Amino acid sequence: MKLKIIWQMTVKIFVLTCLLLLAGCTAQNKADTKASKLKTNENLKTKKLNANKKRSKKETASKWIHYKKKCRIPILMYHSISAGNALRVPPKQFAEEMAYLKANHYYTLTTAEAIKAFETNSLPRQKVVWITLDDAYKDNYTAAFPILKKYHLHATINYITSFNQKPNHLTLNEAKIMQHSGLVDFQSHTVQHLDLNELSTDVQMQELANSKKWLDNTFRQKTQMICYPAGRYNQTTIKLANHLGYKIGLTTNEGLACLDQGWYSLSRVRIAPGISLQTFNQLLKNGY
Repeated sequence: MKLKIIWQMTVKIFVLTCLLLLAGCTAQNKADTKASKLKTNENLKTKKLNANKKRSKKETASKWIHYKKKCRIPILMYHSISAGNALRVPPKQFAEEMAYLKANHYYTLTTAEAIKAFETNSLPRQKVVWITLDDAYKDNYTAAFPILKKYHLHATINYITSFNQKPNHLTLNEAKIMQHSGLVDFQSHTVQHLDLNELSTDVQMQELANSKKWLDNTFRQKTQMICYPAGRYNQTTIKLANHLGYKIGLTTNEGLACLDQGWYSLSRVRIAPGISLQTFNQLLKNGY
């Protein structure tokens, strides 16, 4: 009788052990399956993020076209992407103009590419444009940047370096997000946005040198372009810009940019609020 009871208990223990082992294996299998699914999802997310990052980067041109005549480039001049005065272009208009550039196969230049174009008298495509936004308003981030990302277009923002903590201007963090996207580069619009032609040589030097130094250190770059506040400059400005290592200077003189104007006196195309796409097309082709 005792042997029978012992045998029955042994069988129960054996069966219970088997069931526990089976349950453990099942749980482990479920855990492994879940971990595998999580890993797969993570891999898919990583691939998607990398793909999006690649898509957000500015497209590059592999072969440049050389020309006999001097290149003439439309350098578009924007400021705030909002409404209210003659320097503000509403977001809807800006979006329509960027969509027009994309639909008509315009290549948007970086500052470095624009300099290369003038240096080599060549272009990455037949139709190019250089988009510039002066003063680094906050709406360049909230309104313009999403549109640039949507159409994968590049723009240059001319930064007033002492304005980075003003409420209506870009924060440093916003500027770095834009730069890291590959769709925006930042160039000099001086330290305080003063009329350079009214300043002494020493003060002009401070405005140009300190702005360049701040941009170089902040964005880890070699700042190559100076955009004159309100388009005002003189021969002293040009000499100082050249001495400090700027390669190019932008004015508010209206028209297509060409080296006949001089490296530090390039014209731009002012984009006014309320213009039609037909007028925008004429500006791209003629500068007026």
